[in-house]
Amino acid sequence: MSLLQISGSPHVHTTDSVKKIMWTVVIALIPAMLISFYYYGINAIRVTVISVAACVALEWIFQKVFMKEKTSISDGSAVITGLLLAFNVPSNLSWWIIIIGAIVAIGISKMAFGGLGKNLFNPALVGRVFLLISFPQQMTSWPLPSKGFMALDATTGPTPLAMIKSAMATGKDASHLINELPSYAQLLIGERGGSLGEVAAIAIIVGGLLLLIRKIISWHIPVTFIGTVFIFSAILHWVNPAMYITPEFHILTGGLLLGAIFMATDMVTSPMSSWGKIVFGMGCGLLTILIRVWGSYPEGVSFAILIMNAFVPLINKGLKPRRFGTKTIRIN
Repeated sequence: MSLLQISGSPHVHTTDSVKKIMWTVVIALIPAMLISFYYYGINAIRVTVISVAACVALEWIFQKVFMKEKTSISDGSAVITGLLLAFNVPSNLSWWIIIIGAIVAIGISKMAFGGLGKNLFNPALVGRVFLLISFPQQMTSWPLPSKGFMALDATTGPTPLAMIKSAMATGKDASHLINELPSYAQLLIGERGGSLGEVAAIAIIVGGLLLLIRKIISWHIPVTFIGTVFIFSAILHWVNPAMYITPEFHILTGGLLLGAIFMATDMVTSPMSSWGKIVFGMGCGLLTILIRVWGSYPEGVSFAILIMNAFVPLINKGLKPRRFGTKTIRIN
């Protein structure tokens, strides 16, 4: 006699599985990964390999040794965490710091909550923010791109957002930076400093289109996240164009596209309903602009997503999907 496993409704019939979904996300990250290898060379490969290997190994250890349960590293979720963690750090980061980030991402943010499907916060972002707070100097030393797989990251420099934040902090306007900042074309193809995952906007967009076509993600969070950033940054630029950069620059620089497409849309840590996703995306966009413009850090995407992750249970409770088999009865 076989045992039936009963789970909560709704029950959706689909050919997709967790494993299939996770490996599709990995495939969608490949364009950005290859471009980061091209611009940052052997060090980018080193960071990616260490991060992925550490996350997979740590998940196996936690499940096998501490939790005494069947390992699930073949589902690809640990690989995604490793890739996204690598995408959120500089290519010159020391190996031992990467491993600390993996320990925090897998051990504290994921396995401590019970594993895949039970974590409240995006594991890769928790690891990234922990490293940023613990190792601020190493996490803000950005190698400048130098084409070629054998590039050794010899030169470092500020990211475009850091340059703008520095100018605003000294009371200067951003207009004098116009010749120093990368063009929109450079932002699209990857000729700017930053973490591995924010190198080329076009690669992130291609990966996002694949996820949309495959229906791994829906449009709600990316569109409202990016749209909110566009609207509020456009208002600021309209009020004072000398002080605030254009909305197009906000979207193409930093980790906005990576966060909106690959991290804010995490099925475990984002709302279930369509309206909940819209509220979540708007909150992420608003917090990103607030931190970028008035916060201490030049980038606010990671903090914005993690803060909104904490509100997901409340959003799910307040914006529940309509229950199947019910109808509204109007009483006059």
